[in-house]
Amino acid sequence: MAPLTRCRAGDEHIPNALMAEYYAQRASAGLIIAEATMATEGNSAFWKEPGIYSAEQIAGWQRVTDAVHAADGRIFLQIWHGGRACHPLLNRGAQPVAPSPIAITNDEVRTAEGKKPYVIPRELCDDELPSIVAGFKKAAENAKAAGFDGIEIHGANGYLLDEFLRDGSNQRTGPYGGSFGNRARLTLEVLEAVSSVWGSDRVGLRISPLNSYNSMIDSDPVGLFTWFATRLNDYHLAYLHVMRGDFFQQQSGDVMTPIRRHYKGALIGNMGYTGDEASKDVAAGKIDAVAFGTSFLANPDLPARIKTGAPLNQPNPATFYTWSAEGYTDYPALNPS
Repeated sequence: MAPLTRCRAGDEHIPNALMAEYYAQRASAGLIIAEATMATEGNSAFWKEPGIYSAEQIAGWQRVTDAVHAADGRIFLQIWHGGRACHPLLNRGAQPVAPSPIAITNDEVRTAEGKKPYVIPRELCDDELPSIVAGFKKAAENAKAAGFDGIEIHGANGYLLDEFLRDGSNQRTGPYGGSFGNRARLTLEVLEAVSSVWGSDRVGLRISPLNSYNSMIDSDPVGLFTWFATRLNDYHLAYLHVMRGDFFQQQSGDVMTPIRRHYKGALIGNMGYTGDEASKDVAAGKIDAVAFGTSFLANPDLPARIKTGAPLNQPNPATFYTWSAEGYTDYPALNPS
C-alpha cells in the first residue's frame, strides 16, 4: 500500500483511533507504507497531517501499529519535510524553507482560511542542513519507539529532499547545488543518519523522477535518477520506491527501465498499475513489487479483490482530505466481518 495523505490527524497532528481502524482494515497489504508524516515540528504542508516529533504522536502511532500487527500486517512510516510546500498559515506564520527561493506556482495549498497561493520560501543556509538531517534521525528513533517495522524516506513529489535533487527547484551553488552528487548530498546524508537507527535493510526511499506536482521539473531526469539509482547501491536499502509517471502528465518517458538496469536492490513500482500489469511486470523481473495507491484507499481488501477478479470500489476524491470516517473507513469489503 502506497503512502496516502488523508489529513485525519487533527490540528495537533496526533494519530487517532480512526486512523488505527483505517490502517488495520488494510493490513492484508504485503506492506503498508503509512502517509507522509512530519519529521519535525513546524513543517506542515497539508493541514491535519500527522507528525512523529512528540510523545503524544508516538503514542498515537503506537495505537496504529498495534492494530496493524494484531491484524497480521506490517507497516513502515514515511517520514517527511514539506520544504517549500509548507505555508505560514499552517505553521504559525513561519516562512517555508527550500534549497532556493522559488515558489510553487501550479497549485494552491489548503488552509483553515481556504485555498491560498504558495509563498516564496527562504533559501536554507548550508550550516542549517545538519539540523534537517538530525530531525530525520530523531523521527526515525521515534518511529522505532512507536512500533513500526521500518521507515520510508520521502524523497518525492516536490517536498524538501526532492527539491534538493532536481535542478528546477535547486539553483544554489556550493556543496548542495550544481552536480548530481551535490544535489543528492542531503538525501544521502538523511539515508545514512536514518540507517544508523534502523539498519539500512529497514529503510526505504521514495522518488518521483518525472512528477511535475508542486512545480517540479529537472533538465535531465533520466540521467539524474540513473546516476542516483547507481549511487543508492551503496546503501543496501529495504527498497527503492519509484513513481513512474507524472500526476499532471507534463513530463513523460521511461524511468523504470534504466533504474532497473542500474539499481541492484528491491525495486517497487508505483502509479497507475493494474493487478494484471503488476503481476506481469514482477514475473518479467521489471520490478520486485507494486505499491497501489488510490485503489487501496477505496478497497481495504484490495489483494483479495485482485486475486479473485472482483470489482473494485471507486474512490471519492471529495473525501480524500476531509476529517471524518466518510470516504475513509466506510468503503465496503467483499466479506465484511
